[in-house]
Amino acid sequence: MHIKIGTRASRLALWQAEYIQSLLQQGGLTSELVLIETKGDQILDRSLSKIGSKGVFTQELEDQLRDGSIDIAVHSAKDLQSSLAADLHILAFTEREQVNDVLVSRNKHLSLTSGQAFVIGTSSTRRVAMLKHFCPHIKVVDMRGNLQTRLRKLDEGQCDALLLAFAGVHRMQYDDLIAEHLPLHEFTTAVGQGSVAIEIAGTLSPEKQQQIRQLTNHEPTEACLKAERAFLRRLEGGCSIPVFGLAQWNGDAIELTGGIISLDGQQVLRETFSAPPAEAEQLGQQLAESLLAKGGEEMLKTIRERL
Repeated sequence: MHIKIGTRASRLALWQAEYIQSLLQQGGLTSELVLIETKGDQILDRSLSKIGSKGVFTQELEDQLRDGSIDIAVHSAKDLQSSLAADLHILAFTEREQVNDVLVSRNKHLSLTSGQAFVIGTSSTRRVAMLKHFCPHIKVVDMRGNLQTRLRKLDEGQCDALLLAFAGVHRMQYDDLIAEHLPLHEFTTAVGQGSVAIEIAGTLSPEKQQQIRQLTNHEPTEACLKAERAFLRRLEGGCSIPVFGLAQWNGDAIELTGGIISLDGQQVLRETFSAPPAEAEQLGQQLAESLLAKGGEEMLKTIRERL
């Protein structure tokens, strides 16, 4: 059985695709990588909120899933939109990496808790809003591009530090640049952060679907991400909306913390719900409904008007 794997061409995207390739190889499947450039890779002079949040890093891969040019598309799970077209679905989620955001800098003495004023580069509206809330002394500059591009901009002096997901930093072996791991109870992560998702078209043969899923899917991670994605889907959130959500497997239950933060960081809604793994999607929907009823609907309306 031979699998054509669609992926973006950045070093981190290739790491993810090669990781999936290695899992398939362990099960006796052969594969090849098909490199695809997305709109998000092409447009680097505008923030994500200005170019739209739906399919920025996925549309071109999905087009090739549909026409059969590739069998699977490999994504960072946090880049995958919460609502997929009816002819597409997620086949598997890999075991999740440590989820925290981290402060990355050549200066290992920098800390968000020091009170020292410095400049952080990030393209995430969630991270910007959280910095405004927890660290109003920090100046933020917009920082697009892949990890290596951002590190180059850091070295050019465009900022003093970057705010990034630990998973990507670790996978690219830049752990020595981590100055600080941010606490999850404050800097709660983006939905899907730390896992790799495999997307397919419904037309993929059942035999291929079964083999790929068996070799790559991690069920506890899948249950957690189903809760997170249901939460995000109900809020109609995307890459440009400052919504956060993290589900964690806690014995016989999934504990989901999620919330919304205003663009200026002044208003934060945050709640934690739990439920059995079999009710993961209902859990996400229930948490979203609770937040919407407690002022979240008005917050989201204001956020969308200002983006």
